[in-house]
Amino acid sequence: MERLHSLQRQCWQLIAREPGRGRYSTHNDLHTKSSVESHSPPQRWKETRRTIFARQGPHQQALKDIAKGYKGNAICTTKYSILTFIPLNLFQQFHRAANLYFLFLALLNWVPVVEAFQKEITMIPLLVVLAVIAVKDALEDYRRYLFDKNINSKVVRVYCGKKKAYMEKCWKDVQVGDFVRLSCNDIIPADILLLYSSDPLGICYIETANLDGETNLKQRQVVAGLPLQGVEFTPESFHSRIECENPNNDLGRFRGFMEHTSGARAGLHNNNLLLRSCTIRNTETVVGIVVYAGHETKAMMNNSGPRYKWSQLEKRLNIDVLWCVLLLIIMCLTAAIGHGLWLKQLKNAVFLTEEETSPALAGFYVFWTMIIVLQVLIPISLYVSIEIVKLGQIYFIQNDISLYNEHVDCRIQCRALNITENLGQIQYLFSDKTGTLTENKMVFCRCSIYGIDYPHAENARRLKLYETEKSEGAGRSMTLKSACGGESLRSRSPSNNPSSVCLHTLPAEVEELSNHFRPRTGAFSSQMAKEVIPDPELVKKLSWLCSPTLPQGAGSCETTSIQELTYITDFFLALAICNSVVVSSPSQPRYTVAEARTPIKSSEEIQMMFHRSVSLSSFSALSTLPPTQIRGNPRCSSIVFTREKTGTFTHSPPHSRTTDASTVNHGGNVETSQWRCKLDSANEEELSNLQVEDNAKNMIDETAAENDTDDELLYEAESPDEAALVHAARAYHCTLRGRCAESLTVNLPGIGTLAVQLLHILPFDSNRKRMSVVVRHPVTGQVVVYTKGADSVIMDLAETPKGAEQVPESYGYIREQTQKHLDSYAREGLRTLCIAKKVLVEEEYEVWLKSHLLAESSIENREELLLDSAERLETNLTLLGATGIVDRLQEEVPETIECLQRAGIKVWVLTGDKQETAINIAYACKLICPNDQLLTANCESKETCAELLEELKLEVQCSEEYPSKKSPEESSSGSVAGFILIIDGRTLAWALKEELKSCFLEVSSSCKAVICCRSTPLQKSQVVRLVRDQLKVMTLAVGDGANDVSMIQVADVGIGISGQEGMQAVMSSDFAISRFRHLSKLLLVHGHWCFSRLANMILYFIYKNVMFVNLLFWYQFFCGFSGSVMTNSWVLIFFNLFFTSVPPLIYGILDKDIAADKLMRMPELYHSLHASKAYASFAFWFTVLDAFYQSLVCFFVPYCAYAGSDVGELSFGSPINASALLIILLHQVIESHTLTWIHVGVLVLSGGSYFAFVLLFSVCCVTCSPPTNPVGVEVLQMSHALFYLVCALTTVTALLPRLLFRALYNTMHGPAPMQAAYGDKVEPEEYHRRMRHRNLKLCVTNRRPEHADDTSLEHSTESVVF
Repeated sequence: MERLHSLQRQCWQLIAREPGRGRYSTHNDLHTKSSVESHSPPQRWKETRRTIFARQGPHQQALKDIAKGYKGNAICTTKYSILTFIPLNLFQQFHRAANLYFLFLALLNWVPVVEAFQKEITMIPLLVVLAVIAVKDALEDYRRYLFDKNINSKVVRVYCGKKKAYMEKCWKDVQVGDFVRLSCNDIIPADILLLYSSDPLGICYIETANLDGETNLKQRQVVAGLPLQGVEFTPESFHSRIECENPNNDLGRFRGFMEHTSGARAGLHNNNLLLRSCTIRNTETVVGIVVYAGHETKAMMNNSGPRYKWSQLEKRLNIDVLWCVLLLIIMCLTAAIGHGLWLKQLKNAVFLTEEETSPALAGFYVFWTMIIVLQVLIPISLYVSIEIVKLGQIYFIQNDISLYNEHVDCRIQCRALNITENLGQIQYLFSDKTGTLTENKMVFCRCSIYGIDYPHAENARRLKLYETEKSEGAGRSMTLKSACGGESLRSRSPSNNPSSVCLHTLPAEVEELSNHFRPRTGAFSSQMAKEVIPDPELVKKLSWLCSPTLPQGAGSCETTSIQELTYITDFFLALAICNSVVVSSPSQPRYTVAEARTPIKSSEEIQMMFHRSVSLSSFSALSTLPPTQIRGNPRCSSIVFTREKTGTFTHSPPHSRTTDASTVNHGGNVETSQWRCKLDSANEEELSNLQVEDNAKNMIDETAAENDTDDELLYEAESPDEAALVHAARAYHCTLRGRCAESLTVNLPGIGTLAVQLLHILPFDSNRKRMSVVVRHPVTGQVVVYTKGADSVIMDLAETPKGAEQVPESYGYIREQTQKHLDSYAREGLRTLCIAKKVLVEEEYEVWLKSHLLAESSIENREELLLDSAERLETNLTLLGATGIVDRLQEEVPETIECLQRAGIKVWVLTGDKQETAINIAYACKLICPNDQLLTANCESKETCAELLEELKLEVQCSEEYPSKKSPEESSSGSVAGFILIIDGRTLAWALKEELKSCFLEVSSSCKAVICCRSTPLQKSQVVRLVRDQLKVMTLAVGDGANDVSMIQVADVGIGISGQEGMQAVMSSDFAISRFRHLSKLLLVHGHWCFSRLANMILYFIYKNVMFVNLLFWYQFFCGFSGSVMTNSWVLIFFNLFFTSVPPLIYGILDKDIAADKLMRMPELYHSLHASKAYASFAFWFTVLDAFYQSLVCFFVPYCAYAGSDVGELSFGSPINASALLIILLHQVIESHTLTWIHVGVLVLSGGSYFAFVLLFSVCCVTCSPPTNPVGVEVLQMSHALFYLVCALTTVTALLPRLLFRALYNTMHGPAPMQAAYGDKVEPEEYHRRMRHRNLKLCVTNRRPEHADDTSLEHSTESVVF
């Protein structure tokens, strides 16, 4: 310890002698890559930094000069103010091309020569649309204003220089440079640099749930070099200058330095920064200085608001709108040319004409007049209607009770408001494994130490018993009923064969309910994780720590025991301290546990305890014997121990026959005492073994009882892996009891409570895939590095450990056995971690410490320097053992994946786990069927990868070329067998290269599923982008952690699961769900409905506009193409704006082509909808042709009926308008699949409002539509029977073809729509068989267009009967 302080003083003296360089500069004698990177040009840093002084001090004027550009702490998320609302909102709305188009038409109508209607009337459609959107924007902005007002008015204590005290101020009044004083449970108002903490060690704990959703505590440290903590902080004494980077949105990085008045500089990093919106925990008082305020804080810079993505349907709609524009231009050109020819041939006109205007110029004027008359052809209100419909769809999705998890009070979140229809077009689904398919609730299952496997059989039986009891409880008394719908929340299967319980699948709701009434537990500290039953053999071996002497005559076995005991002790010590777990107490939430009641033993006392059995020099010795000679030797496992209440082990000498039973057992075990009295002295060794077994049993029982009753400790872990390992160490009484910045309080078996000096923590990162702690060993006093991480990394780093040269065969045997155990764990579906250590000599540690301190205090390239420093330390490790942790599947995951695959969605799993683990999970969740053919790709080089991909491609192609012989067969479970590609991360890196990705894509797209193991977050996003861009398919990515964010953002639809790894994935997603099983309902039901509704609504909107506009166009043939109309302008404008606008909205929100239960029971309907191309180019042109036909009927039937009569143009237009309205409304009735009282009411209201308006207009309005006079026209027409006869005949004639077509289509077009509507009349097995064959045919056809004429393919599809 003294040497460490001496080294630190030398570093500080070095810094003080060179104040111009500072701590972040490298020393001249360190010629490394890190030193080169740290010598960055000062100009580059200067351009990206800000300088901060305290507002109360000698630098107030300097702060005023430099802080003019710094923002205040008031936030304003509103877009508008009272004065700027109208101009700014109009400016934003006119960014839309449709609004600009209609503004142009409104202005064009003010030109006299092309005027078509009254000038005011043409403004009405545009004004209505602008007003509706403006009201919606105003309401949204007002809600944001109320939120901002609530936040800005919060109160915080800020230091006032004049009053020399902390005064309460609103958050909005806090400024950069202010000193802020916070207490426990206070929310941090700005980004604050931590200067003082009431904790003597300068530690502050914060909870970041408001920022990233994580509820576990995180440590923050006072800036180095400041006065001792625990003494009241005086702001007047703070005169340092702070320089840090400019505001940015990187939550994990903060760089800068603090220059003291002496000239010395202290580096600043992320652990010194308290972020806005986090909560102070576990600390009475903290004081800091504001460095970023308001919108410059990291939290506000990460607040991007709702996500916006273009949907495929909107892209298709834009193309169709362009076709409508082209159609409009053709119709206007036809009218212009017709008017010019009509004027040219006109002679002796009986009406007044302008003789000065040439026919060509008149035709030009008519062109623009017709643009105004036929403007309805461009559906301006369609875009507004789509927004309203999507809001309605989102409302029903969010309020679906089956997508609500009442036990965590979490429902689905729709963060992207404009891609609901994309949910119905998904073709590829990319899923993470941990936390997405599984619970991410880790439970310690088994371990391997010193090459010996400890299966923890009792623990495994406990897990199985727990599953059985909970499953039975869920089936009987624990069946949960939804409060809203009464629907059982038991595990359900869409098929008749629900999956059996495997891989510890538990109903999460039951577990949540069982934990609901228990005292608060720490983050990831579920009851299952805490209840770990120790392995009896490990219990026996740990008793050696308490033995005063080893068995006599052990010979070489004694040395072997010391070696193994060293491994076991270091293994569990690493589990207890190699983490970032915070120890809390449930009686005092979020506060650390008080110091241990028993005095911590000194190093001399600890050494004396170990000198009883072994010498310290031999404690670290390496054994010369393989571990196979250890496990079966009874002489090496004859020491008995029991557990005291403090959690330590006490020994009982096996040779003391006359000892009272209480001294042996410390628990009054009468049976053991009676047995020992009856045994003969010749059976002493047998007695010892009995004692071992009996006390081990008692210890296991006491451990289980302790987990139920001992609530003294509460672990707050950053990940479920850490929590599971700490609880496992605690089960063996290697208990983490407290944590502070420089030490850890640990209970060790046989020793008691002691302090472990914590020198450094090298946190986990995705590049290293491991974390390490550097401590001074509490027994030996040596500097030891304990490392845990992925086996793929640790096994390489532990290949040649320090000291292994003496006994390479023994250590090689340990590595070999551990690797076998790792493979066995992975095959069982367990998550594996390796534990290793490294002992440093003092000189080696001092050299590393110098470079590490320089890396910590660097400003430029700090992250790279720290990574390089960690990698230099984590070499030549000694492998201690490995752990196997079970991560249970979420409920109904197998059924959900089966449904998705039956729906034609290809499911890919992208995980960072081992290949064996991923395969086992894939079997458990039915992603892989027993008769699927696995294609494994594990390559060491790019050339090998290329050759393997070519071989796999040929194998797949051969299978496709002979479908009649090698076509996928249905398995016994009902699923379709096929190829499953399994590729590891290294091979995937080669496959994603430019020259190999096409071959990889061809192989993977032909497979039923793909499993990418050991994949990095970058590789996940690359795979999704490759499939999305190259195959032109709709992709969906689902994940729950920060490593899934890039994948979620790249996919067309990103779904985050609010699980155990925070809210990063949720905040980056388009939709957020709480369970993976919700995907089936979200896609198969809501996705199907949203896509079908919007597609049909868009087609209906285009139909009604084209149909009504053509009525005006046909009239031009009888008025000399003059731009005249046969109806008054008010009816013309209101027809599409009001009379026929509401029914499509109800149609788009409430229509259900197929019931939800049938969609869930028959997932094949999802793919059938996509394959039918409900909204394709042919559907658009078919709709346009139908509209042309209906407009012809609607115009010429009244024309023929009134031919030769003396009716005026308004009288002629009356039955045409009435017939058009009836045809349009009844057309929707024919196309609707659902008719409720809402539909009927809206249809009746639309028709009634039209007739009420025209009658009222005909009675009251005399000069409303000059130059025509509509008074009495409608009343007169409706008094004649001919009017009703014409309307009836026109409506029937126009709709009869559509009605016949729909009837024939539903009868002859496949089994999907009709047989789903009458699904109870069809045998489910036969229907499933037909649909699978149909989807398989479509998949093969789409995948291999070059073989469309293949005779074998024709033969295989001809046999399909629908």
